[in-house]
Parts: sequence; structure tokens; C-alpha cells
Amino acid sequence: MKNQEETNYERVAQAIRFISENRRKQPRLEEVADAVHMSPFHFQRTFREWAGVTPKHFLQFLNAEYAKRILTETRASLFDAAYETGLSSTGRLHDLFVSVEGMTPGEYKNGGENLKINYSFSATPFGDIIIASTPKGVCGLEFLTSSPSVGGRLVAADRAEAVRVICHRFPNAQFSEAEDDIQRSALALFAQDWSTPAAVKLHLKGTAFQLKVWEALLKIPMGAMTTYSNVSASIGSPKACRAVGTAVGDNPVAFLIPCHRVIKSTGEFGNYHWGAERKSAILGWEAAKTAQ
Repeated sequence: MKNQEETNYERVAQAIRFISENRRKQPRLEEVADAVHMSPFHFQRTFREWAGVTPKHFLQFLNAEYAKRILTETRASLFDAAYETGLSSTGRLHDLFVSVEGMTPGEYKNGGENLKINYSFSATPFGDIIIASTPKGVCGLEFLTSSPSVGGRLVAADRAEAVRVICHRFPNAQFSEAEDDIQRSALALFAQDWSTPAAVKLHLKGTAFQLKVWEALLKIPMGAMTTYSNVSASIGSPKACRAVGTAVGDNPVAFLIPCHRVIKSTGEFGNYHWGAERKSAILGWEAAKTAQ
């Protein structure tokens, strides 16, 4: 049975899809509400509860011109260490509180037979997730989605498939369905009160290059966006845009490693492994939170 948070997100995602498909017509509130089978009053109230702003206000964050302006502002932050003093702890949420540790070959050799992994399911403002952790940190986080995969990676439409997605990465690990403190600290970053966030550790299987890219993504502040070329330049590999794009697409920890903040230089949000509407929803939600 779906909880209210999941139902609200699904309606918001439907609304974003409808608005995107009818952007040139600039649909009125009544039209959008009708498209998601709600009264205008109920839709406006539901949307505001989810985003913290009205649908009309939210739309300004999905505009390509707005995105291009944010791209320009963000570019300096990836290259200038002094930017840290000018950002609130909310803006630097991921950079300040999320750290990455790469797995050793011994930890994942032979399909991860040396790993003990807990996994659990949780609701978030962007749909249900599966989260997995080793004793050292979060090793996977996937949204459950019915959208087709981008780039050929597996995606999960239900809980059984979500477990298979996680197991596919470490086929010989010892799995237990259990929520632990590592997961609870990570899930707290989905909350709307970040006054006292706990440190979140990620324990990731990846090449040295992938880990370098994922750590660079943590430096993109909430409410900000950047491009593949900017990420490439920030890690000292300006000609490695294609490789960076692949590493971004291989991100095993949704939201906590904010690959959703990498968009096209045109201001278009582009594809996302867990669905284009979800990417738009996350970016708009983050922009609304940091603009308040």
C-alpha cells in the first residue's frame, strides 16, 4: 500500500510531465490539476506541502534560462576554494557531511564474498528507494522506477527487482534485510530540517577515476547545477568529458552523490538513470528549499 509521501510525489511527477509536454501552451493551474485528476485547490495544497512553494513558483526553477544562470554561478564554485566561506551549511550539505571511501579489491573480489550487506526500503520525497550498507558505509541507493533505464543499467520497478539490482553488483555478498544506523544517517539527508545532520559515509566499489568524479559531484552545492565539461575541468581532466559522463551515469548512490545536478550546457536537464521527471522534481525541490 502506498504512503502519502509516495502518492504526492507521483502526482507531482505527473504534473511536471504534463507541464513539460505542454510548455509552449503555458497551461493554467486548472489544466494541470485536471491532468493529475485533482481539484485545483487540492492540487495546489498538495504541491505546496511537497515543494514548499506554489506550482507557479516551482516552474521558474525548471526554466532553461534560470538553469543557465545557475550554471554560470556554479562554475566558479567548483574551481574556487574560497566559495566555501560564502555558502550556508544547507547549500554545502553533501560536501560537508558525506564522505567517500573506496572499497579495496579484497572487499569486493569474487563477487563481494567478503562483504556483509544490509538493505532496507524507505519512502522519500522523490519516491521509494532501496538503500544498502556495509559496516563501513552506504554502498548503494536506488530509486524504484517504472521509467526505462538510461545507459543500459538495471532499474527496479518493485522491491523484488530492487533487491536483484543490488545483488547484481555484489552477487556473492551476504545480504540481510535490515535497517542500520548508517542507513538512518543517510536517510536523514532527505529530510527538510538539516540543522544538525549526521555524518554520512559511503563505501563504494569503483575505479580511481570514478571515485574522483563522484567526490567532485559532492562539491556541487544544493540548488546549484553544473555540466560534464565543468566537472571534467574541476578534476584536472578537461578532455575527459565522455569518461566523466560515463562515471556520472554509473553513480551507485542516488541523491547522496548528486549526479542529478549535472545538466546540459543549454540549460536542459537531460536524462537521468531514475527518470527525467524525477530529475526535474529533485532539482526544482532543491532550488525551492535553498531559495527560501
